[in-house]
Parts: sequence; C-alpha cells; structure tokens
Amino acid sequence: MKPNSFNPADKIQDLQYFGEFGGVNPSISDSSTYTFLSAKTMFDTFEGNAEGCYLYSRHSSPMNLYLGEALAAMEGTESANVAASGMGAITPVLMQLCAAGDEIVSSRTIYGGTYAFMKNMLPKWNIKTHFVDITKLDLVEAAINENTKVLYCETISNPLLEVADIESLAKLAKKYNIKLVVDNTFSPLSVAPAKLGADVVIHSLTKFINGSSDTVGGVVCASQEFINDLKNVNNGASMLLGPTMDSLRSASILKNLRTLHIRMKQHSYNASYLAEKFENDGLKVVYPGLKSHPSHDIYSKMINKEYGFGGMMTLDVGSLDKANELMELLQNRNLGYLAVSLGFYKTLFSAPGTSTSSEIPMEEQIEMGLTDGLIRFSIGLDNDIERTYQMMRQCMIELNILTEAEATI
Repeated sequence: MKPNSFNPADKIQDLQYFGEFGGVNPSISDSSTYTFLSAKTMFDTFEGNAEGCYLYSRHSSPMNLYLGEALAAMEGTESANVAASGMGAITPVLMQLCAAGDEIVSSRTIYGGTYAFMKNMLPKWNIKTHFVDITKLDLVEAAINENTKVLYCETISNPLLEVADIESLAKLAKKYNIKLVVDNTFSPLSVAPAKLGADVVIHSLTKFINGSSDTVGGVVCASQEFINDLKNVNNGASMLLGPTMDSLRSASILKNLRTLHIRMKQHSYNASYLAEKFENDGLKVVYPGLKSHPSHDIYSKMINKEYGFGGMMTLDVGSLDKANELMELLQNRNLGYLAVSLGFYKTLFSAPGTSTSSEIPMEEQIEMGLTDGLIRFSIGLDNDIERTYQMMRQCMIELNILTEAEATI
C-alpha cells in the first residue's frame, strides 16, 4: 500500500465512543478488578475466551482498550496494547520475541534506554544484540544469522535523525523469517510502518501523541495474535512484567490524541522553517525535510506529506561548552526549555551525548557521529516562527556561533 493512501487522522476521527451516561468522552472505569456473574465466565476469561469481559486491570481495562483501539487504527494494525511508559512497551516486545540464545540486529542509533536494555540487560538472559548502521542494508543483512529473531529500528533515529528504509528492511525480515520491530515515536501520522511491512510498531506516548509533557506512556501496535500473546496470563510478557497504564492517564492521552493531526502539522512546519533558515545561515543542520539530508529522498517516499517531515532537528555548534551556553541562553530568553523528551508545545532542547544518549559509551558515540556539540531540538507550536527564528539567531550571534555577516546571508 502506498503510504499516502492511508490517512491515520481519518481513522482516529472515525472512532466514536459514548460515556456511560451519554458523555462525549468514554467513562473511566476506576477499578482494579472486575466481578463476574458466573464462575464459568471467570474461567473463560482466564483462558482468553470471554470477549468483552474484564478480569484485572493489569491485564486490561475499558479505557486502556479504548486507547489501544484508537492507536491501532492510527497505525493500521489489528490491535494494540498500551503500557505505562515507552520502555514498558519496548521491553516486553523483545522479551516476548526472544529466548536464551536468540539474537537481535538493531540500529546503532536508538533511544539510550533501548540501547542500554539491549546492551546491558538482555545479555543476562543470553540474548545478544548486533548494532549496525541501519541505513546500510548490506551491513544489516550481514549481521543476520540463524539465531536472529528480531530486526529493530526507529523510523527516525534518536538523536541523529537517520532514516530507516522500512520497506527494504521489511523485505529483509521476511527473507530471513524474523520480526521487524519499528519505534515510530518521532513520526506519528507522517509514517505508517505497518503499511510498509513492519510486524510491530511501538510508540512512546509520552512524546508527540500525548503532547503536553504531563505523563508517560507507551503502546505496542501489532497483529491480534501478537497482542494476545503479550497479554497471555501464563506467558505474556506484558501481563507478567506488569507495565500497566493507569486508566486516568489513558483517558487523558486519548483526549490529546484527537488533536495530534493539528499539532504535527505545526511541529513540522515550524521545524522545516527553522531548519532551512539555519542551514542558509551556514550552520550544520540535520533535518529529514532538507535536501541535504542523506535519506531525504527515501523519507519523502515514506511519509504522508500532509503531516510533513516532523518536529525534530539537530544543530551542531562545535563543542559541549557552546551547546550548553546556547541552550541556557535560549531558555533564559523564553524560547524553550533545557529538558529531555520531545513533543511539547514549547521547544525542548538537550545535548544528547550527555543526556538521552549518555548510556552509549563515548567511543561508540564518536563512531556513530554523535558529537558533543550536537543539540537535539524538539520544535514547539510557536505561532510566529519567523519571530522565533530572529530571537534564536540573535542568541547565536551573541555567542559567536553566528556572525552578523553570516546571519544576513
């Protein structure tokens, strides 16, 4: 299916829920456990054979199922299961798909927490990960062997903004009968990995999907069979590890999801505007919407252009000292927050090498091109982005990152 033939915002809009008393928002079930009218129904529910019955909120709850249904519709998968954090979605998927002696081939540039779990935790269960440059398909294929069970990547990598060619990776996964797992956190609505062949799609709901930096959450979008496996009371990783989302939080995220299409368009517009301006000023900018991005053409074919190239960009200002000076000044001028995470209505910025990617050893950061002067920006929803640009440029002039002459090119 061509990516543009699937419109995730329409799928979300077409879902309609009524509250218990006719409310326009679904009712929140504030219960940890649920009653049964017969002992047999309880038995059937434990066996997974009683549709519409609720057992225990660690397994499922009405609100979590509503949110999961909406996110499955957004990604075009049969089902979904929400979790209490992004890592609470990622870790059960890998534990469900891998056993002792199995191996994973993963992109080398991924979220620091995911990297740390693969590098430091999974070896305790005798699960090995090979980290490769995901943009080089020959290296990816060379890393796959008879023990490989999972091919893992991020649509847009954190923090270097490398693009994974999901369609080509999906063909590789099918060739070797392994599962392609894609973290789509940076590109909701813009890219639908399942439509490009991914088996499992993951999001940190904390970021763009929730959009207000007031909660953490995650989701696994996949086939009904795989979601049932995750929730199985006897051997399901999500059920047994227990990364359960609270019903009040899932209700809040579901409400915010309704405005995601509006927010993503503005995030993308603003980031594209700033990226083009700063590149013209002579700064080292990485943004997938720029023609200078090495995977611009690949990404252009993957995305639903209505939602743009996303809200993430990086600037390399040469050194950690300069990066810290600039971020502190930007915060002091009320241009955003020196903070980790992304998807907030205000711009967020951090130096990944010493924050969100600090779990990656320094020698590996250097090898992948993660310099200490790199700043990762999650561009906000500013109404007047030209005003923002002028104010950011003035900060850069004051710190000699830009000269007056460069800033007027």
